[in-house]
Amino acid sequence: MLGIDIGSFKPKFWAGLIPFGLTSVKPRHFIDMAITLLENLHNLPYAIRILKDGVCDGCALGTVGIRDFTLKGVHLCNVRLSLLKLNTMKQLKKSSLYDLGRLRKLSGKDLINLGRLPYPFIRRKGENEFNRISWDNALDIIANKIKTVQPERIAFYLTSRGISNEVYYTAQKVARFLGTNNVDNSARLCHSPSTVAMKETLGVSASTCSYTDWIGTDLLVFFGSNTPNNQPVTAKYIYYAKLKGAKVVVVNPVKEPGFDKYWIPSILESSIFGTKLCDKFFFVNTGGDIAFISGVLKHLIDNGWTDNEFIGRHTSGFTELESYISSLSWELIEKASGVTRAELLEFARMYAASKSSVFVWSMGLTHHSFGTDNVKAVVNLGLSRGNIGRPKTGFVPIRGHSGVQGGAEVGCVPDKLPGGLSVDKENTGKLKEIWDFDPPLAKGLNAVEMITEAYKGNIDVLYSSGGNFIDTLPDPELVKDALKQVNLRVHQDIVLTTQMLVDPKDVVILLPAATRYEQRGGATETSTERRILFSPQIPGRKVGEARSEWEIFVDLAKRVRPESSHLIDLKSGQQIRTEISEAVPFYKGIETLYKKGDMIQYGGERLCDGYKFGTMDGKAHFSVCKVPQELPGSGRFRLSNRRGKQFNSIIQRNTDPLTGRKRLEIFINSLDAKILSLKDGSCVVVRNDSGSLRAFVRISDIQKGNVQMFWPESNVLLKFGNTDPACGVPDYNAYVDIMPLEKKF
Repeated sequence: MLGIDIGSFKPKFWAGLIPFGLTSVKPRHFIDMAITLLENLHNLPYAIRILKDGVCDGCALGTVGIRDFTLKGVHLCNVRLSLLKLNTMKQLKKSSLYDLGRLRKLSGKDLINLGRLPYPFIRRKGENEFNRISWDNALDIIANKIKTVQPERIAFYLTSRGISNEVYYTAQKVARFLGTNNVDNSARLCHSPSTVAMKETLGVSASTCSYTDWIGTDLLVFFGSNTPNNQPVTAKYIYYAKLKGAKVVVVNPVKEPGFDKYWIPSILESSIFGTKLCDKFFFVNTGGDIAFISGVLKHLIDNGWTDNEFIGRHTSGFTELESYISSLSWELIEKASGVTRAELLEFARMYAASKSSVFVWSMGLTHHSFGTDNVKAVVNLGLSRGNIGRPKTGFVPIRGHSGVQGGAEVGCVPDKLPGGLSVDKENTGKLKEIWDFDPPLAKGLNAVEMITEAYKGNIDVLYSSGGNFIDTLPDPELVKDALKQVNLRVHQDIVLTTQMLVDPKDVVILLPAATRYEQRGGATETSTERRILFSPQIPGRKVGEARSEWEIFVDLAKRVRPESSHLIDLKSGQQIRTEISEAVPFYKGIETLYKKGDMIQYGGERLCDGYKFGTMDGKAHFSVCKVPQELPGSGRFRLSNRRGKQFNSIIQRNTDPLTGRKRLEIFINSLDAKILSLKDGSCVVVRNDSGSLRAFVRISDIQKGNVQMFWPESNVLLKFGNTDPACGVPDYNAYVDIMPLEKKF
């Protein structure tokens, strides 16, 4: 735990003189806290126990109770508070499921507010309602169907909705017990490029440093990230980093208000006067990060500002990268990045003057068809000055959801076994020694491929634990059509979602899941900084017949293959954690976690300490990342998507408190708006070959030629199947035209 003496107030960091930012567009933290109180009054003692004893089910910072491992004091953010009612809400009434027409008129938020799923339900082809069935009946229907189909026509998908390591591990083991590698999790749709890029270049696939390294570093850079919105507690870390002398830089198409000015409620000075978190914004084009970094590297190389000793001793591939960088013209770099040569020199000077740096990134880097190369470019920049393997340095692919880091690490992906081992004969043989059965070798389908094959009619059973492909993948209409082609869909969740309401080809079954706080035997999650945290079962809550998710998977598997049930008969959370420690060597110690506060951090405070890399040659690898070229026939504007007062696809409010913008608004530069004769509030149609969407114009601090809209509303403008070939993440960007509308809508 890092203790900080903040000393006297620092007016140079203040956002303004008006107390509490009363006239500013900003989150109203204390009002939101009051709303949380009202939402949970019906079950307040249980809500308090969750906050006091549980590990946060919001983002992946890893708050245990109301404290974390970075700073002293209370750490409680509105992301967690907004999710609290999902864990305390009453169960929905059975009558709510008797009218599909009414349900389809409700928003995702309204469906959630109907309450928790209490019992298994079934809907057959031609029926206009869900009917309650018993657990035995539901699982027998699923099991009997799985028995009749080929394993390659079965697919399992798990989201990060508070799902624990125990559930991820059990689900992937069950999938492989049933003979398929078609199992994936929601990391596919966010940080799969980070995992692939870091594994190839550094030999590790997680954050290389801890949050304590932010505080005391000289330079803290955020690429394509908006942590004050999505991981609010990081604002506190940035505040203390600034007190310690860090320069904070943001590279992004939009000047995010949360980075510009933020009122941190748990810090007296900041709660009154606010804090200017960012020292310098660099407005980069959407998709221009590789060009931006290439320009910075060009300056570093030309001025002799690279760490040649580190490069020579501990890396490979720099000569090839240097040759490529030298071949790039400044004209190309400026056009592709949107940043001038002089601005790139300014960044390079700041970087060269720093003795340490930490690079942080989010979906702005990974949500591209070249997302893996984006991350490799960031690694190039860090390696160029040896900013890894020592205190106050490192790379942080910051995770937005609490369960997602551990999902892939315990094997819930189609191309990797537990521990990140490739699916091959040698590694499946090792796993057989633990499981006593042969895992399959056939290539598995990732999340996007599951929907692609479903659309072709090649999936007979799609089992989703959480998740909502309609709201999270490009081209929602195509996704709906794909779901309609699946003979049996199973939706295991805590609440209703829109994808559950898609008509079945034959049968749709809903299974009521328990939350992580209700999970029998407790639960563990893995945080962004690699802490495996134990969250105990919180007593005093039982929703209908909801069951712990790992138990559901085990029960199903035993019904499919009763003659081999002893091979999959996991009986407790403790047994699962013990098996994880055997199958995932770097998770050793997870088997010792059993009470509140228990935690291990695999790899220690920092990975690659002392410049020891997990690659075959023991060195870090530079990569030649080609500057992406604009597509021929592209539209006028580059569109990217953003979040606002939501958790994943759960829309919590129609207005984003950080920007003051409503959901169907498009962020556009003032000069671009002027060229199109648009004003603030003008009505427009945003369109391309994929679809169209009506929106209101909002003049914003965004790079010229770029626009942003909220996700998932803007998914209708995205092309399905446009993915990064290295990892399968969808491209959540597009080229669009903007046409004025004479009448409002």
